[in-house]
Amino acid sequence: METVLDTRAIQEILPHRYPFLLVDRIVELTPTMRTPGVLILEAMAQVGAVYALQQLEGREDKLVLFSGIDNGRFRRPVVPGDTLVITVTPVRVGNRVQKMHGEAHVEGQLAAEADIMSVVAPR
Repeated sequence: METVLDTRAIQEILPHRYPFLLVDRIVELTPTMRTPGVLILEAMAQVGAVYALQQLEGREDKLVLFSGIDNGRFRRPVVPGDTLVITVTPVRVGNRVQKMHGEAHVEGQLAAEADIMSVVAPR
């Protein structure tokens, strides 16, 4: 898989650092469509934050804060060594409030899904 954003590029967008930075690369970034990435709810939120900030002007001065989750479901166990492929689809994207649907797959099987809400705030 080709990497669109590597760890360094993600760290330029997000304030998270080890051990809380769970996304190590973005393999596809399609504006206004979806963002898949590579771990579970927090990772989905981080992938959603990358997507949201990529859409905003002046993103260097903004943070995307995880504010809620709805309809979270875990469909299969995820164990060390599994690679999560996370897809986040925007449901509502605005300058202040974001809502996205995230899915995490392991070997093509749905492992988890959730609707993730976040708020864009000044850094």
